[in-house]
Order: sequence, then structure tokens, then C-alpha cells
Amino acid sequence: MARAFLFVLDSFGIGGAPDAAAFGDDGANTLGHIAEFCAAGAADRAGLRHGPLKLPNMSTLGLLHAARAATGRFPAGMDVPERVFGHHGAATEVSRGKDTPSGHWEIAGTPVMFDWGYFPSEGDAFSPELVAAVCELGKVPGILGNCHASGTEIIARCGDEHIRTGKPICYTSTDSVFQVAAHETHFGLDRLLSFCQTVRIILDEWPGGRIGRVIARPFTGETPATFTRTGNRRDYSVSPPEPTLLDRLTEAGRTVHAIGKIGDIFAHKGIGRLSKADGNRALFEATLRAMDEAKDGDLVFANFVDFDMLYGHRRDVAGYAAALEAFDRLLPEVDRKMRPGDLLVLTADHGCDPTWRGTDHTRERVPILTFGPGIRSRLMETRTTFADIGQTIAKHLGLTPGPYGKSFL
Repeated sequence: MARAFLFVLDSFGIGGAPDAAAFGDDGANTLGHIAEFCAAGAADRAGLRHGPLKLPNMSTLGLLHAARAATGRFPAGMDVPERVFGHHGAATEVSRGKDTPSGHWEIAGTPVMFDWGYFPSEGDAFSPELVAAVCELGKVPGILGNCHASGTEIIARCGDEHIRTGKPICYTSTDSVFQVAAHETHFGLDRLLSFCQTVRIILDEWPGGRIGRVIARPFTGETPATFTRTGNRRDYSVSPPEPTLLDRLTEAGRTVHAIGKIGDIFAHKGIGRLSKADGNRALFEATLRAMDEAKDGDLVFANFVDFDMLYGHRRDVAGYAAALEAFDRLLPEVDRKMRPGDLLVLTADHGCDPTWRGTDHTRERVPILTFGPGIRSRLMETRTTFADIGQTIAKHLGLTPGPYGKSFL
């Protein structure tokens, strides 16, 4: 047998989704627009980064060629390598959302072919009946927010009143989410997590449900200027509608090593070992440890959330560029952990173009960068579903094929 490593660079889209217009995202391109800003000097930031976007390791694995396959052109200002190592290309999502569960579940071989439930973007997000239920069962005196909002903005706006009244800050976005922000000390982290579990139970039974996630967003600080979200975020997801690659591996006696929020995304189904960490660097270190621990037939599945959470949603082009460059510099450490028979796949779950309007995800194709000892270097045809990734890993690890997708190896 062999081992497999699946790294999701959360929100690292490469543009070109054929159905982007249906999502209001025609022209969105996370990598392409970051590269354009960097090439023009618009992503220079003193003490952080400057100049064109430099991703030599991912470029050598075929990132720029995958981007050209997705959009018809290379990203601006980036050095195109003379030779590419690895099996590379782009993939198109078939799931009906551009959210985290849809992307990850499809990557793991289970596309989302139903419509998620969403809350209104104008006026009150949550109905009086739903607010009454969460207040009664969640044992809170009321809620603040009740709107479509950016998390950092609404915490700055409502944080003082939240501390004074004990009312949690509840809001949503264009994703299928019910988000709850609360102070770790004044409200209590355990109380926040318990409240979110209660909301999850209510939504699971609510008419017209299918709300993908309830997200706990704890923060600290005493003033709007010092309020800071912490690394104790927790996602309470619905379970995937069918068994995923993770379930099938577990049933076959293999171990799935889940890094970061992977466990939450899959409602902890099919998870063998779970490692939490705060920030891309800490997540990377946890991933390297899991690679050391992984045995034949195991999967290490990691999500690197900073790209999305800290830079994509906050429309921070320079920060996103610097985070990509920092991640790229770490990749040789992964290569040194690879053994004969190993397979590594770098991909993404959706886009979050930091130059785009609003603060939400963008519908884009994603890169597939595949390498390992013995993996032949070539450009694959553009894949018609993310599920091809899960099917490829299943084949590599000797599982019988799942119902969706086709292996590209």
C-alpha cells in the first residue's frame, strides 16, 4: 500500500468557472487578480512583501499551467518555469454552492446536488420564531446583529453591547451559515460552544432547513479597537448526504488524520485522528507531524484556513499574497517527508477573490497539483468535478471506486 496527503489551500481559486455568472462572480479570479495587483505594485506593504507574486515551488508543480488551463492565460508578472514536475491541472465544481462543505465534500467524492438553505441578505436574517427558539433553548436574553454581515465588522459594532447585555452576536453571510460571535471571558467559551450546539439542533429540525453550518466565533479584547477573534472557532456542520472517501477509508481499517477544521467540516464522520492548530504555520507543523505518524494506507487531510479567513474575506490582497509566498517556501519540508509510493495533492475548495466586491466566496475553478515519487509530470485535462480528486486518492490507496468522479492517475 501507499500513503496520501491532501492539502486544501482554503479559497485559493484560479478563476474560469463556467457557471460563475450564475453566482454573480463572472470574472472573479483569486490567483489571477492577486498576481495582477502584485505585478502593478498594488500589493506592496512595508515589512510584509513587495513586487511580483513569487511562488516558485507551486509554479514548478504546475500552478501557472493549471491557471492557464482554467482561464486561457498565465497569471500576470509571475515567472513561468521552463520545466514542470508533477501531474497538474484545473477542476470545475459541480456542487450547487460555493461554500466550504460543498467544496470539501466534493473533493472527498460526494458532490452536493441539493440546494442549501440560506437566510435573507436584507433586513432581519432570522425570523422572530427562530430568534425566540434560540433564545429560549439557548438560555440567552436576546441576540444582537440578526443580519448579513462581516464578522470583524459586526464584532466591532456590537461587541460593547454584547459584553454589557450578555446577548450573543448572531449573523449570516451568502453561505448557508448561522454564525455566533461571543466574548471568550465575559460570555464564556464553553457557553458559546454549548449555545451553538443548541442552535444546530434547532436548525436541524427547522422547516426548510439544510443550513450547512453553525459557526462559533469567539473573540477577546475590551474595546472595539482591541476586539480580536481567537483560534477557538468551531464549526457545527450537517453530515454529508452520503459516505465520503473518509468513511470508506475508515471502514477499510485505514486512519484519516484530520488537520485544522477538516473534522468539523465532515461532522467528525470518518475521522481517525484530529489535530487542531491556530494559523497556517501551526497547521503546517501539525501536518508534518501527521506525515511522520501516517502508516501505509493512511490519508493526511489538511485545511489551511488563513487564506480564506484572514485575507480573502477581509479583501486583503497583500496579506493573501504574503501568505501564499510563505506557504510556498514551506513546501520543500513536505517533499523531504515523502516516501516511495506516497502521493500529495494540493488543491482548494472554492475561491475568495480579495479584489472582488463584497466579502464572500467566489465561484472559481481550483488547481490540482499532484506529485510524489514515481508520479509522471504532465498537464491533465480540466476535470469536470472536484470528486476526481477523491477518486484518485481512493485508487492510489487501493480502495474500490466510489460513485462519483474518475481517477486522473
